[in-house]
Amino acid sequence: MAAVLSLFTLVAYHYPLFRVVTENTDGGLNGVLIVGGFALAMLAVNFLVYYLLLFLGRIVGKVILALTFICNGIALYFIVGYEVLITDMMMGNVFNTRFSEASGYFSLAAVLYTLFLGIVPALYILLRKVDYGRVGKMLKSVGISLLVIIAVAVANMQNFPWIDRNATQIGSMIMPWSYTVNSVRYYNRMQQLNRKETPLPDATITNQEREVCVVVIGESARRENFSLYGYERETNPLLKGDSVVAIKAKSAATYTTEGVRAILSYKASKELYEILPNYLERNGADVVWRSTNWGEPPLHIEKCYPLKKLKELYPEADARYDSLLLEGLREEIEQSDKAKMLVVLHTSTSHGPTYFQKYPTEFERFTPVCTTVEMSKADLGELMNAYDNTILYTDYILHSVIEMLRSLECRSSMMFISDHGESLGENGLYMHGMPMSVAPAEQYEIPFIVWTSDSSAIKSIEEAEQYHIFHSVLDFLHITSPIYNEEYSIFAK
Repeated sequence: MAAVLSLFTLVAYHYPLFRVVTENTDGGLNGVLIVGGFALAMLAVNFLVYYLLLFLGRIVGKVILALTFICNGIALYFIVGYEVLITDMMMGNVFNTRFSEASGYFSLAAVLYTLFLGIVPALYILLRKVDYGRVGKMLKSVGISLLVIIAVAVANMQNFPWIDRNATQIGSMIMPWSYTVNSVRYYNRMQQLNRKETPLPDATITNQEREVCVVVIGESARRENFSLYGYERETNPLLKGDSVVAIKAKSAATYTTEGVRAILSYKASKELYEILPNYLERNGADVVWRSTNWGEPPLHIEKCYPLKKLKELYPEADARYDSLLLEGLREEIEQSDKAKMLVVLHTSTSHGPTYFQKYPTEFERFTPVCTTVEMSKADLGELMNAYDNTILYTDYILHSVIEMLRSLECRSSMMFISDHGESLGENGLYMHGMPMSVAPAEQYEIPFIVWTSDSSAIKSIEEAEQYHIFHSVLDFLHITSPIYNEEYSIFAK
């Protein structure tokens, strides 16, 4: 049974892997050794693990294997349909995805992959009777498997540099190790990140002038599709008349959790330092967090409004769209009795694959639009139309924030920056989440759009980082701190 399952795993789930391997080898003896070595190694490793699970786990082992094959089918669907790499970062996206987002990937292809490559082999595992044999037979089988693995490793010693160079891409496609190993890696990384925040040194508010800063965090908004940056389509008709400054920026990562953390952090670090909202509230500013999204670091502020809370506060508003974030915002700002105020709006407007569901119908200017979640089968023109409509809606949201700030009798600013970019079929890639070492520019080139009520001078910056937000907010609100870095403020003195 272990042999059958190992062979099925190799044949059923590894077409994408062997396509990549053959495309990146030059043929000849080395190419044969690499391709053949991968096949033999996977057969031996999976046989060894499956045998031990069945022999030692019995019924529990069968259940674990059944669940593993269901996960294999689901993972293959995303690798084939979305050209994703199953890395620790991607597993973070999986574990942090809400049901409402996960349901957006539902399609006939997803059902077929899960049914025939997941549920059917799982039923075979659960229903087949197993002759577990004796310990001696088990030891013999384990020994043979180990000898095959060692032989393959020795035969491919000269190819280790090639394997090392391609390890990220190859490792993300090997079933079931891509998601099991990377789930453990993600868990370990989160254990480190979720430890207690390291406090930053105390800050000082230097004047009592009323000042409000609104930071809008975009979702999957790539710079290339904003007409403010030269895109041929007019996707920013309202912002064009708002006297905004458009700065080129680069994200710290290609996935939400790390992108948002970078926006709220004062520098790049593996250490979990106090984030901007927590820091400002602790030092006397009024802080409001409103979100239709997820993935932010732990917030320790009083006025934190996730989507569920916003729905309760504004039941008459349409909770499908990010205009919900603007409901009652002006009144909340006016009711604040603090001199300094930070408002963070965490949007979800350009989150795929259901771009066509992220904006009201009146913003469907570019047609026809893609309505399938199987992006690899989508018409690229229709896919781009749907995505551009989300940018058009983002333009409206940002313009509405600026109009609201204009009506206030205080100094104010709006800063918009995205958590990461998005691939829309370029080089066969879709959405985001690729490791930065191999990610295309579409996944990390992001917009950074700024408006101020007093036309504060903005520096000429070739390319900003997400860490500019932290220092620019301190600068605008006249808050000094030992960790403030003037070089990371966008404002000129």
